Amino acid sequence: MKPLSTLAFIASASLMAAGLFASSPANAREHEGHHAAHHQPVSDKVIAEQREALARNTKGKGFGPQAPRDIDSKDGNNPVVFSQAPDYTQMNLCNIHFHKNAEHKGGQFTKYAGNGNGEGYQSGYKAVIGLSKAELKPTEGKICDSPHSTLRPGDTIEVHYVHTTASVEPGPTLKSCLAPGVINNPQLRVEAQVYVLVNDPKALDFRELTKVGRKNGKWQAVNMPTNLGQPVNYIGSTTGPGYNENGSPFQVSWSVFPHVAKVNINTVGEWCKGNRFNENHAHGVRNLVRNPDLLSRIQ
Repeated sequence: MKPLSTLAFIASASLMAAGLFASSPANAREHEGHHAAHHQPVSDKVIAEQREALARNTKGKGFGPQAPRDIDSKDGNNPVVFSQAPDYTQMNLCNIHFHKNAEHKGGQFTKYAGNGNGEGYQSGYKAVIGLSKAELKPTEGKICDSPHSTLRPGDTIEVHYVHTTASVEPGPTLKSCLAPGVINNPQLRVEAQVYVLVNDPKALDFRELTKVGRKNGKWQAVNMPTNLGQPVNYIGSTTGPGYNENGSPFQVSWSVFPHVAKVNINTVGEWCKGNRFNENHAHGVRNLVRNPDLLSRIQ
């Protein structure tokens, strides 16, 4: 698949926002009121039908490899190849957001959270680590509350540090990854890290983990951990539940760290009250992509 033209890239911005940055399916905004009330877990049949629809809607249409995936498996048959984006240190951080439960599976996050509501919530994968009673002590007040979810001690989140080759500053949504008024087609890279939320003031401070600054001329998350194991690098796409039944056309280089870190949940709550990315809640997850025809082979 050839890289998308600039016009196609910009014209499809709203679709990408639905996949990478939004919390509800792109084709269902007119039903948001219904979605807010829809929290009952769906059957295996519903998820199977979504997988069948994804296979049907992408077959023979030239879609490149998709994301998220099982990072412990190297299998993949998708023939589309594109160059990996540069190392994140050579790119500009353009956005940070997080999903409740990990979108990827593997490493220390392999416990299936369940089918969820079929629209990205209450699904994904949870970390498998031991936590103390003190770490699981309930918080005072709701953390990053939304109609779909509230964060609680013991929850797993997957944080996406999105980077671009465009000359931009970090900010909200897709627009922050594109240089305004410039004809370009930037490469995208996501550094994905999985954190477990604990009620412990000695745990990592999320506000520090997401602190941004200039480093060697590039915008970076200056305190992003680099000690969470050897990241798994693969080529894939944007994620989010808007792509459960349709393929994402966007090309993204992924680095997914296999180990988890404990983060003070109260600092996540403070971050949700105000940050430069206008993020105030956890996003939903896309179904794990299992179809080998929609996966790249990890080298």
